[in-house]
Amino acid sequence: MAKVTKDMLIGQLIQLEPNAAAILMRAGMHCIGCPSSQMESIEEAAMVHGFDADVLVQQINDFLGE
Repeated sequence: MAKVTKDMLIGQLIQLEPNAAAILMRAGMHCIGCPSSQMESIEEAAMVHGFDADVLVQQINDFLGE
């Protein structure tokens, strides 16, 4: 899988790697299946939830690299 970036849509990430949902859930993003996640970037979602998008993207990429 290609490296995840903060401009990637959450819905796109989940389609490509469903297991990444666990990281988003731990970050408090429990509505990953909601309609807005299909059009919301990781950066936008992180901002709404009060998280640093760079840290979240790094966690996702670390997870995917394992």
